[in-house]
Amino acid sequence: MQTQIEPVNGPKIDNRKSSRKAPAPKRKRWKRRVTQVFAGALLIILGAGGWFYLTPSGSDIRYMMADTLITSQHRYMAKYLIGQSELDKRVADYANEFDQMGQVKDNHNVNLAAHPDSAVKVEPISTSRFKGFIMYVHDPKMLRVITTNTVGSGETVLSMVQRTGAIAGVNGGAFDDPNWSGNGFKPAGIVMSGGKLLYKGNGMKAKVNVVGIDRDGLMVAGRYTPAQLLDMGVSDAVTFQPKFIVNGKGLIKSEADGWGIAPRTVMAQQKDGTIMFVVIDGRQPGYSVGATLYDVQKILLKKGAVTAANLDGGSSTVLVKDNAVVNKPSSKYGMRYLPTAFLVFDHPERVNAGNIWSGIDMEHFDSSQKRPANKPST
Repeated sequence: MQTQIEPVNGPKIDNRKSSRKAPAPKRKRWKRRVTQVFAGALLIILGAGGWFYLTPSGSDIRYMMADTLITSQHRYMAKYLIGQSELDKRVADYANEFDQMGQVKDNHNVNLAAHPDSAVKVEPISTSRFKGFIMYVHDPKMLRVITTNTVGSGETVLSMVQRTGAIAGVNGGAFDDPNWSGNGFKPAGIVMSGGKLLYKGNGMKAKVNVVGIDRDGLMVAGRYTPAQLLDMGVSDAVTFQPKFIVNGKGLIKSEADGWGIAPRTVMAQQKDGTIMFVVIDGRQPGYSVGATLYDVQKILLKKGAVTAANLDGGSSTVLVKDNAVVNKPSSKYGMRYLPTAFLVFDHPERVNAGNIWSGIDMEHFDSSQKRPANKPST
């Protein structure tokens, strides 16, 4: 009798080759994914670069960024956005445009008898992009330009306010500032205080853009010679630009012409004679990045400004009231040391700024020389 062997249960063996490919090694899969990510990122970068440099909307943002750099200590970096020749042309175009704006005729439609009282009030302003303050000085005759009292160095606005017993103050005019680290002693253009011409950097016949006030309290802004300012009865003035509201109309046409985003200090006058100082903080992401002059123009037109002009801004921007700094200056070193400031006094007729530059050869003064040891660089 034959014994039958039962088949053993188990998996069937199929000697045919599988139609599916074996999975790629992990290293190859990783390299493929990296290549895909890199290629995608490259396409995004190329697309963004094309938009940034070749489209109108991209160019608007690119030039806005360049203008922002032009108003800062990193002006040279704007060439990487628009090229050196375009940078030089843009700076020259702004200077020419500001000169033209300074020559627009002002009809001075202001009723100086209408100011209500001698109050000095501060109002906060805030948007999604910037924060700042408006200081209202209802009696324009309360203003005086005050200068540093230290030979060879500027002075902070807080120090000027405390030293003179002023109610309040903001930073004033332009000054010689090599490499944005100058000592703040040498003004640019002119300085007038209490009806006296304290400084005339380019002589009596050279026209400069000024911001100030006459002996009756009328705001004066535009392009004048020192001789003309004296003939006009201007009392207090410094050099800066541009004048951008004249006869209640804004001269800045759009955001693109707003001279970049930066901290700002602006002086303006309402129809009743009230002086407004707008102080905008900037260069502080998460708090306030700054404003264009077009931004400030819109604010001031809503507030009824009939005249407005730009003062020194950037890290110089500061508002002091009641012996305290109200805003947040952008410099990590704090307030800058400046040659001039607009201060507010209860009795301005008693104020004598003196002339710190008298007898000094300012033509050959070196603004890059070091300050006293207790004064940090800006």
